[in-house]
Amino acid sequence: MPKMKTHSGAKQRYRVTGNGKITRRQQNRGHKLVGKSSKRKRRLQHLVRLSREDAKATGKLLGIPVNNK
Repeated sequence: MPKMKTHSGAKQRYRVTGNGKITRRQQNRGHKLVGKSSKRKRRLQHLVRLSREDAKATGKLLGIPVNNK
């Protein structure tokens, strides 16, 4: 059986931490930044952890076991 390929879109959007949890960028930070307050833009610049259900599905796309408790 051939090796499973990593989903190239997921590879660019998600990152796996050292403990095996999956993080992503927050939404609403891509464009139209003039209309957003500085406080809101600062809050949105941090990475957030995926929920357990989302991490399960994303882990399959990335080809890794997920440890998201």
